[in-house]
Amino acid sequence: MKDSLKPGIRYEHKFVVTPSKTVPALFPESPEFKDLPEVFATGFMVGFLEWACVLAIKPHLDSPDELSLGTHINVSHAAATPPGLEVTATVELIAVEGRKLTFSVSAHDGVDLITQGTHERFVIDKAKFDKKLSSKKAAN
Repeated sequence: MKDSLKPGIRYEHKFVVTPSKTVPALFPESPEFKDLPEVFATGFMVGFLEWACVLAIKPHLDSPDELSLGTHINVSHAAATPPGLEVTATVELIAVEGRKLTFSVSAHDGVDLITQGTHERFVIDKAKFDKKLSSKKAAN
C-alpha cells in the first residue's frame, strides 16, 4: 500500500442501468426472479458500489501485486431504478486500519437517493491469496 492510501479519498462513478443489471437477470436460473420487476437489482447495485471503491483506491495500491476484496457491506436499497437511468455512486474512504478499509457509500439515480451505507474492503497480496485459494481447491 502506498502512503497516499489515507482517509478522505473520494470518488464518483457513473453507470447507466441496462436490462442485464435488473432483478430478472440476477439469477437467470431462477424462474421466481423472472417474475420480478425489471429494476436495478440489489446484487448488481452492491457490485457497482464495490466497483467505485476499487476505482477510488486503485492508484494507492501497489499494483499488480495488491488488490482489494470486499468483506462487509451494510447498505439500504431505498428506491427502484428502471433501465435507462444513470446511477452515480459517491464513495469516500473513511478509515484505514492496517489492511482493512472502510468506505462511506451512496448512490443516486438522478431522481432518488437509492442507497447509502458503509462498505469494508481488505487489501490483499495477490500471490498469497492465489496460493491459499489453490490449496482450498485442492482440498476438495
